[in-house]
Amino acid sequence: MSPRELVVLGTASQVPTRTRNHNGYLLRWDDEGFLFDPGEGAQRQLLLAGVPARDITRICLTHFHGDHCLGLPGIVQRLSLDRAEHPVHAHYPASGAHFFERLRHASAFYDALDLRELPVTGPGPIATGPFGVLEARRLDHSLETYGYRLVEPDGRRMLPERLAALGIHGRAIRDLTPVQREEVSAPRPGQRFAFIMDTRLCDGVFELADGADLLVVESTYLHVDERLATGHGHLTAAQAARVAAECGVRKLVLTHFSQRYTDPALFHAEAAEVFSGEVVVAADLDRVPVPQRRTDNG
Repeated sequence: MSPRELVVLGTASQVPTRTRNHNGYLLRWDDEGFLFDPGEGAQRQLLLAGVPARDITRICLTHFHGDHCLGLPGIVQRLSLDRAEHPVHAHYPASGAHFFERLRHASAFYDALDLRELPVTGPGPIATGPFGVLEARRLDHSLETYGYRLVEPDGRRMLPERLAALGIHGRAIRDLTPVQREEVSAPRPGQRFAFIMDTRLCDGVFELADGADLLVVESTYLHVDERLATGHGHLTAAQAARVAAECGVRKLVLTHFSQRYTDPALFHAEAAEVFSGEVVVAADLDRVPVPQRRTDNG
């Protein structure tokens, strides 16, 4: 079972720069690999990050602007070349199905990938599995855009000291009744991950971020350029931090930076004025661990 972590493949908005590749984010979540918004160059960034393409099990596109999807052809063809033995599920706004079709078959190649398309037609749960529930929410951009969040159900964790005190071990643990299980265990809150790109502030942003252990959110602009942010359908670092503060987020990852800014520290400083939790200003090839589980005391 792999660690739960975010592998940052790219952090630039609109165009790559000398230090930032187009967007791209791989969430490693146990045995799953969720690839979000693979921009141009995503295949090479995976190589530099030391992550095999075969780790990808789901592809989630927020919308069909180029910096969020032009890496899809290379990813699909690499998965085919590597003979990925598992199906790969693809989620994207249904209104962009014609774009997905063109990207999916952008050039001639031997197509050996079991790619299963699951277009998103509205807000709500879009997939379930051992990973939990994958949900989508509408965002407010210049074309149909969805954000995603992954919600792991709450469970219980066994307390070794209570098991030992009652002499329960081995196979006997599996035979515990529900009442007995509660006596020797404690609540284990499920973890939550949220991914928000290209949007103005809207209800969907707050719904996605609610209670997230790890929130990855665009902060294309700084507060001084808030008018530009609103006009182009984007967030500022201050707005992203406000969302994190109001929604009880534990770790905030800022990304999708405009090329007009050259000092990443400005984003951290602006967010830290609003949000008291951990702030990460993403850089290409960063690995950001999902925070340790909350305890019963929060």
